[in-house]
Amino acid sequence: MGLTYAFVLILLPPSEGKTAPRRGKPLDLSTLTAPELTPARDEVLDALVALCVDDPAGAAGLLGVPKSQLDLVDLNARARTSPTARADAVYSGVLYDALDVASLSSSGKRRAAARLAVQSSLFGLVRPGDRIPAYRLSGDATLPGVGSVAAHWRSALDPVLPSSIGTGLLVDLRSGMYAAFWRPPAELAERVATVRVLHEVDGKRQVVSHFNKATKGRIVRALLEDGADPRSPARLADVLRTLGWSVELGEPTAKGTRLDVVVSEV
Repeated sequence: MGLTYAFVLILLPPSEGKTAPRRGKPLDLSTLTAPELTPARDEVLDALVALCVDDPAGAAGLLGVPKSQLDLVDLNARARTSPTARADAVYSGVLYDALDVASLSSSGKRRAAARLAVQSSLFGLVRPGDRIPAYRLSGDATLPGVGSVAAHWRSALDPVLPSSIGTGLLVDLRSGMYAAFWRPPAELAERVATVRVLHEVDGKRQVVSHFNKATKGRIVRALLEDGADPRSPARLADVLRTLGWSVELGEPTAKGTRLDVVVSEV
């Protein structure tokens, strides 16, 4: 069975940086969320591991791994046997540091388990409690035998994610790279909210990566602690305003409704 949500589902991008678990059981794909994705996960894992075992130098070039970080290639080579930990402990970086699941209240942690999902290049979709290893695979990667990982996951996720959203609102916080993994169908558009963070200085606005990621992490944290369950983009905008953000609501489109969150400082 896939995920079934009656509440808001918040879809996050993964982080490029990850914290490698020091101990823990090796990967067991059958325990991950949405086990119907297991065949697609196996394909990507097999291709990634084989590439990194058989041709480490070629793998580094193909995966965009700097010469100073060749240990990441070895990390991929051991993806099936390395220790695993909860996904919310493995993913790190600006967004996840601002979200800081570990310091949420008990109720916030329960909501995180039920309402968060992460788009993953290696696993397609994971929830916070899914146990995964650290790995290096960007969303724009192309793997021998698999091709574009984005295209691979589009075909695998199309029959899974719509039912996963259930009757709730999808809050899509993915970056453009990971948004290509799955695009909500038009029939879900009225229940899809995308969020863009704009940094405003002296009346001028721009998208700045650090502000974007940090603010999204703080927004998710606040929503989880507050417990609100908005069922439309307009209601989400109202909730965020109540929580202290400046929000501008866009017009509904066939892809959903965009919310612009305007910040002057992180």
